Amino acid sequence: MMDKAFTSTRKRTMKWLGAAAVAALIAGGAVESGLVAPNPAHAELRSMSQPMQGLPSFADMIDKVKPAVVAVKVKVQNVAAQGDDEDGQQFSMPDFPPGSPMDRFFRQFRDQLPGRGERGDRPNRPRQFGQALGSGFFISADGYAVTNNHVVENASQVTVTMDDGKEYNAKVIGTDPKTDLALLKVEGGNDFPYVRLASQKARIGDWVLAVGNPFGLGGTVTAGIVSAQHRDIGAGPYDDFIQIDAPVNKGNSGGPTFNLSGEVVGVNTAIYSPSGGSVGIAFAIPASTVEQVVASLKDKGSVTRGFIGVQMQPVTKEIAEAIGLKEPRGALVADTVKDSPAAKAGVRTGDTIVAVDGEPIKEAKDLSRKVANVAPGKTISLTLYREGKERTVTLEVASQPKGA
Repeated sequence: MMDKAFTSTRKRTMKWLGAAAVAALIAGGAVESGLVAPNPAHAELRSMSQPMQGLPSFADMIDKVKPAVVAVKVKVQNVAAQGDDEDGQQFSMPDFPPGSPMDRFFRQFRDQLPGRGERGDRPNRPRQFGQALGSGFFISADGYAVTNNHVVENASQVTVTMDDGKEYNAKVIGTDPKTDLALLKVEGGNDFPYVRLASQKARIGDWVLAVGNPFGLGGTVTAGIVSAQHRDIGAGPYDDFIQIDAPVNKGNSGGPTFNLSGEVVGVNTAIYSPSGGSVGIAFAIPASTVEQVVASLKDKGSVTRGFIGVQMQPVTKEIAEAIGLKEPRGALVADTVKDSPAAKAGVRTGDTIVAVDGEPIKEAKDLSRKVANVAPGKTISLTLYREGKERTVTLEVASQPKGA
């Protein structure tokens, strides 16, 4: 018992002595004890008060790119509220039996509201408008700018505000809801500051900076790193997001994420947040996707994608074992569209597409992205896994039907 008590007391003492030693060192005092550290430790403590070396300053780079980032203000015509009645007026009738006293009372109350009346009076009701805020950035000196589709969706008027406070009207050239990108043409100048899209994708761990208009606070800069690549968040059929931990909030949508060279590596589009504010998980559309979509929007005002006509499902571990694959890979064909390129080439239900033009397909969405990026009219080869063997078929890619 005494040995145990001594051991316990000694442990407690050592903890307190450690604290006392730290206190003595901080105070700069000396004690006649072996716990006082030698002089090099004092030198180390003094050096900690000096600025830390090796951490980057982003100031010079931000000075160069920040003028190309704009706040986007959008006037949006309101869509009728979900609670509108059959007349399209903003009033929801309680559920009472037709003709009952309460039903007659609420109908009388409804008809006394401003703007109510007979159906013939409805055209006199003024249209209602709302306002949306977002971010964007110039990609050319003649005024082309990128933002998110959801920022300018249903826009009746678009205004951009420069870093110096100047405002310009902008026209929506085209939008692509499937990637949530939009291209604007800003009017009133031909020498706008602009930034370039990065030719190389950001690596996990790279520094990145988000610049934008969160909560209407234009010109806000936040820093972080690339946390992950190829994120699928269920936003669309071609999800391939960069995940970053730079703080991004409402209003940052459509704004750029820069690398340390001042190139745009992504367009901020979504955050994960239980509270609605930043928790360090944000998602950006990679520059490679932006480049392809913007080029198509500028050329045609819309995006044309490849189509082969297959309905796919993921290859799970259980499916892989059942069909004889060593590991889950590829896209399992659930069905083919009649008279589609795939059907004409002999692709069948139950086939697994494991490669396109020799490039392996890891999962079903991988196939969707690869085919979508192929220009209609181009011939490609599909490697099929069928009945334990691989075979190759060729087909001409068609244009994706509207609504597909």
